[in-house]
Amino acid sequence: MVNKATILLVEDEENLHEALKLNLELDGYEVTSAYDGKLALEAVNKEFFNLIILDVMLPEVDGITVAENIRVHNNEVPILMLSAKNTSADKILGLKKGADDYLTKPFNLEELLLRVQKLIDKSNRLQQKQTIGNTYSFGNNTINFNAQDAITYNGEKIALSKKEALLLKLLIENKNEVVTREKILQIVWGYNVYPTTRTIDNFILSFRKYFEEDSRNPQYFHSIRGLGYKYTD
Repeated sequence: MVNKATILLVEDEENLHEALKLNLELDGYEVTSAYDGKLALEAVNKEFFNLIILDVMLPEVDGITVAENIRVHNNEVPILMLSAKNTSADKILGLKKGADDYLTKPFNLEELLLRVQKLIDKSNRLQQKQTIGNTYSFGNNTINFNAQDAITYNGEKIALSKKEALLLKLLIENKNEVVTREKILQIVWGYNVYPTTRTIDNFILSFRKYFEEDSRNPQYFHSIRGLGYKYTD
């Protein structure tokens, strides 16, 4: 038996919530309900969802803040945002803060279900993306993320700071892709703290010293000017 795709439905308008829940369940989805932003964040922290349908205007914590919070914690779950606000500025804000799609109320139910299916497909592709375990080896290097230490290319054992371990994991999990400075700052340094680009550069220089045989001609850790940073194997 194929597992049902799971959806977190975050909508405080009771009649609309019930109508959506019923139609999604009839389409074969498993639906978890949340009626405010605070409950939505609690649900996301507790369980895995294939998709979040998220209203913008919510009690406790608004939908934009919920989406932002989910993305800050590097959770890539697709988000379909619902809103009575239909200006392009509102839509752009929603998409900027982490929504994958944005539907204005009132909407056509059939259109919503089509968009849901597309985002569920995206979720399935994301799950197939490789995640790394507690240890990772490349070249003659081995990193132990749990113990926060590493064996370098010349066999030396070194301790890693929490931020070094976090940044290494983020770069390696996005192998061959540029990770933006903003994403690194949000995930590794925490949302409200913005150190200079130099701070990240210094970490990359340290990684080259630890893990590259020739730190001036790096094989693994790259700074992509104006864009971000990249790990290649």
